[in-house]
Amino acid sequence: MPDLFSPLALKDVTLRNRIAMSPMTMYQSVDGKLDDYHVMYLGARAAGGFGLVFAEQLAVTPDGRTGTTCGGIYDDDQLEGLRRVTGIVKRMGAVPAVQLGHTGRKGSRVRPWEGGTMLAPDEPGGWETRAPSPIPYGGKRNIVPRALTREEIKDLHRDYAAAAVRALDAGFEWLEIHFAHGYLGASFFSPLSNRRTDEYGGSLENRARFLLETLDAVRAVWPERLPLTMRLGSEDFHPDGVQFEDAVTTIGWMKEHGLDLADVSIGSNTDDMVDPPFNEPGFMVERAARVRSEVGIPVGASWNLGVPAVADAAIRDEQLDLVYLGRPALANPHWPVWAARELGREDPFGLVPEDWAWWLRNFRGDAASIGWPAPVPLG
Repeated sequence: MPDLFSPLALKDVTLRNRIAMSPMTMYQSVDGKLDDYHVMYLGARAAGGFGLVFAEQLAVTPDGRTGTTCGGIYDDDQLEGLRRVTGIVKRMGAVPAVQLGHTGRKGSRVRPWEGGTMLAPDEPGGWETRAPSPIPYGGKRNIVPRALTREEIKDLHRDYAAAAVRALDAGFEWLEIHFAHGYLGASFFSPLSNRRTDEYGGSLENRARFLLETLDAVRAVWPERLPLTMRLGSEDFHPDGVQFEDAVTTIGWMKEHGLDLADVSIGSNTDDMVDPPFNEPGFMVERAARVRSEVGIPVGASWNLGVPAVADAAIRDEQLDLVYLGRPALANPHWPVWAARELGREDPFGLVPEDWAWWLRNFRGDAASIGWPAPVPLG
């Protein structure tokens, strides 16, 4: 029976444990480039014991960024910073992962701590956003996007493929396509944001078409030996939005198109959600487990999995294959070490680089002064 610290083999890649650091947009890039900040931040999480470390969502086009300070992978000039990130992550013992995405109608925004409002195309740092249909997201993001043409949709497929080629060149060994959280892929999938009358709108099959064609474009250039995964907005928590049954069916189609693992998340295509379960521990776990069972594909999930016992149980009960942690990884770069201590695992310091591990194992002072809380007794 696997647990949180069991290795996970997928294609030719083996993770040292089942703990992934989720992509977290940090708003620290210039011209889409990753730099010293990202080397520090992502390298620390790899050194802290995470098995899989994602950079933030990397935009496949300039207008695919959330704002001008977000990372991208649409220009060869961005490769130097990406290679530095993958190099430090590998050196610290983790697998470097990339998430490719496009924010669609949720782009052209100022940073969230500066208000998160949208910028009009004629404002400095703003641009015309694009989406399946000319429907604004709402709230602070109320500027109407321009509907994509069929030709632009085909161009975007090529953009995703070109980004995947750059990702391989940069040294990433795990690729995830972002089809969740109200971004472009999610907005094609949801009837709340997709009112098209052509082959990309209407029925579930049509609303999934952009996702499947994007997956095909990436699959054609991404090596079969490396994992190709996807984060899907599996539910909008709205009666007129994506229903979970839609996601189960679509992930089945994606498996037929070469998907290796499904990262099951929320749609976030509207803020007008009905009884969202955001305060429930591990609320996506049961949904992901259903995908795992009915589709027969490895699954991961995030959302409220920062309590070690909750994360470990999801793996032990074979509901998840991989646990994604976002904010817990920001709060504690050594979360895996802390979790190992909390769960009573032998030699938790074996998760950090050997030089650090030697000093921590051979601590000769007061045990309470080492900098870690004493583990909470189980039971």
